[in-house]
Amino acid sequence: MLFPKKVKHRKWQSARLSVAKLNRPETRGIKVSFGAFGLKAETPARVMSNQIESARRAMTRYAGKTAKIWIRIFPDRPVTQKAAEVPMGKGKGDPKGYCFEVRPGRVLFEIDGVTEEVAREALRKAGTKLPVKTRVVAR
Repeated sequence: MLFPKKVKHRKWQSARLSVAKLNRPETRGIKVSFGAFGLKAETPARVMSNQIESARRAMTRYAGKTAKIWIRIFPDRPVTQKAAEVPMGKGKGDPKGYCFEVRPGRVLFEIDGVTEEVAREALRKAGTKLPVKTRVVAR
């Protein structure tokens, strides 16, 4: 799974984002830059590192050895969770993992080196593993 080697702050403050800010389209990472086909997010969500890994595995299994895959997102935001059966209060929970905040329009994965049908199906399978609605785009 992906996670940062070193972080400046162990826990981040909770973002007080309005729905309008979350749904605002992404301005960076919106074009297919490396491969021939890409998987683009349509809705906002926080994608955990284990979900990224699950999507990557689904793609590589279907696409085979000839495919070259790029992961265009990196989970660097810590997610905290309090332990089971712990009462409310007494501070923030311990870090559980890392996530990436996806906004609409962001290209999540790219693929090249395979036919269009294989690429579209591999990206579709990867999209089912993620908590966002996705769409396959071509360069």
